[in-house]
Amino acid sequence: METAVAERKTELKIPEKRSAARSSVKLKPETLSGSEILIRSLVAEGVEIVFGYPGGVVLGLYDAIFKNACGLRHILVRHEQGGTHAADGYARATGKPGVILATSGPGATNTVTGIATAYMDSIPLIILTGQVPSALIGNDAFQESDIVGITRPITKHSYLVKNVAELEEVVHEAFYIAQSGRPGPVLIDLPKDMLFSKATFMHNGTRDITKSEKSPKEDHGQIAAAAELIENAKRPLIYAGGGVISEANVRSMVSQVREANAFALADAIVEGRGNQAIALFQRLLADGDAPLRLLALIARQYRLLI
Repeated sequence: METAVAERKTELKIPEKRSAARSSVKLKPETLSGSEILIRSLVAEGVEIVFGYPGGVVLGLYDAIFKNACGLRHILVRHEQGGTHAADGYARATGKPGVILATSGPGATNTVTGIATAYMDSIPLIILTGQVPSALIGNDAFQESDIVGITRPITKHSYLVKNVAELEEVVHEAFYIAQSGRPGPVLIDLPKDMLFSKATFMHNGTRDITKSEKSPKEDHGQIAAAAELIENAKRPLIYAGGGVISEANVRSMVSQVREANAFALADAIVEGRGNQAIALFQRLLADGDAPLRLLALIARQYRLLI
């Protein structure tokens, strides 16, 4: 069987064992179009919202979205770059992967800035891009672009689907990769013929992201040495990056600050996010009994170097 092309696939170790489907009822395999398989797979992954902008290559996919009563909500954006940023913001706000749908050529290339943002900030993102029919790839066809090659440096993983029978597995694997380890964007490039071709939808369910095939081996000696250094530090400093923007992470951060009675240095990576994080820090720190100290540094806004 011809496999889907997965960039850098040899570098990734993906567990073969999947968790059970969300429904306890075992569903029978169905013969569906690639568009329907994609939509069903997104729903199986718990996707509720897809941001997108229509284009010729992906119109079949849009038909599947609106014909299937699957509860999937499509938000029409005015530009693919804005849609990618919207999906990024959705992921930051909900903790779930954001999904952006774009057509081939300029539609796909318009997502690049948003993908780069998600990659730099470790945001789980699924980018679905249309592509010219498989037989025309590499022939400079109308609105053809090598989006897999273009985004290779700014994606965690990329796929060019060449066999519709593997689309269901590709989607589940993409969501697993986007959320496991250090989160990041994963791109799935979908040739037009793959969206209209028929295959068997197996209802295989999602991958269990709580299980890792290979865990890093702990060096207990190094951990003990680091703990001793922190314990004996006279002026401990905790440096917090953009990952503490969410309230859950801020609370964890504040707990560590209190325990170590340390300075907290908050570096807001993106302008506009810093004030929100600092306000939350200050509100939580004010509730503490111990004298706590907060140094808030907005690196980009004030152009300060440490």
